[in-house]
Formats: sequence, structure tokens, C-alpha cells
Amino acid sequence: MRKPDETQEPRRAHTLQLTERNRLTLTGVSDVDSFCDQLIVMNTSQGELTVAGRELHISTLNLEEGRLDIDGLILALEYSDARPASRRGLWRVFR
Repeated sequence: MRKPDETQEPRRAHTLQLTERNRLTLTGVSDVDSFCDQLIVMNTSQGELTVAGRELHISTLNLEEGRLDIDGLILALEYSDARPASRRGLWRVFR
């Protein structure tokens, strides 16, 4: 029987709470790869997540707790296991 890797962090619960399409609260966030006022790309315990919208603003970021709060008009949420190059098309749409 294999022993679990002691250096590996335990998997965090991942939740999303969207309020009125203008406030998104997330847990289980491990890193934010990139952000601008139209696109935020992050890594979560459930894979890569891209949030697209208008006038997006990160109001809270606490990677120790895995929490991220986003304000602005939320237009789309997309999970992906693809490589970062696959996001190029989405970047073009929201420029």
C-alpha cells in the first residue's frame, strides 16, 4: 500500500457563489495566473477556471485560505484542463 506524499497539500473544497451576476466568491483557489478587467484565470482544486466579464476587480485574495472575491459583471465561467495556449481565442473575444 502506498503512503500519501507528506509534502503534498490536502485538496481544498472548491465552491462558487454568484450573487446577481456582479459578485463572485470562490474557495479552493490555489493561484491566480492572470487578470485584467475582462478576464481572470486561476487554478482551483477542481482545475483551471476562467472568469470572463466586464469591469472585473479582485476585491479579496487570500491564497492561504484559498479564497477569492471578484466584483464586476460576470459573463462566463469556464473550467479547463487544457494548456494555457488554448485561452488565446477567449482573450481575443474580450479585448
